Amino acid sequence: MQTLGISDSPVKSEGRLKSLLWPSVHTSSDVDYLGAQGYWVCTAIAILSFVLLVLRGQPISGFVILLFFYLGGIGVRERSRYAAVVVFVLYLIDSLMTIAANPSLAANPILRILLTALLLANLRATWIAATWKPESNEVTPVPRFSETWSDKFADQLPMWLWPKLRIVYYIFSGCFLFLVAVGIAILHFRHS
Repeated sequence: MQTLGISDSPVKSEGRLKSLLWPSVHTSSDVDYLGAQGYWVCTAIAILSFVLLVLRGQPISGFVILLFFYLGGIGVRERSRYAAVVVFVLYLIDSLMTIAANPSLAANPILRILLTALLLANLRATWIAATWKPESNEVTPVPRFSETWSDKFADQLPMWLWPKLRIVYYIFSGCFLFLVAVGIAILHFRHS
């Protein structure tokens, strides 16, 4: 496969830390890598949030949050600006409210700030990847493999699932953000 110019892993034009916190796009491999990276960040947040909510005795909320962030990650993988924005906005709101409610927790604000920064970088990367146009018509998209479980989840599943669930996710996330806003307004008026 090397003689054809295809490799199992895309060649990144920058280091992992820089691509996480301040990504840029120079090649089609960068576009693919940033999409996969955004998918895994959203998936990690979805699973972490689900586990924490189940441990708190809120499995239904945990499942809704899991769906919200995981499907948002699928949208990010497919370069949906909307998905990147709503995932970032919800996590930012949740982080601000959690830190305001529990400022005495030392590790929680640090982790939340780090994850919020990752989602902000993820939003920037999705925006750049969605608008990236190669200078040449000869640049072909990076092939998406399905050899490993990681390939199946990060490459094949989003490509298959996003076109089918995109409109459903738009409605679901819009309603969910509306309910969060109503909940914040109710809390604000109770404390006023």
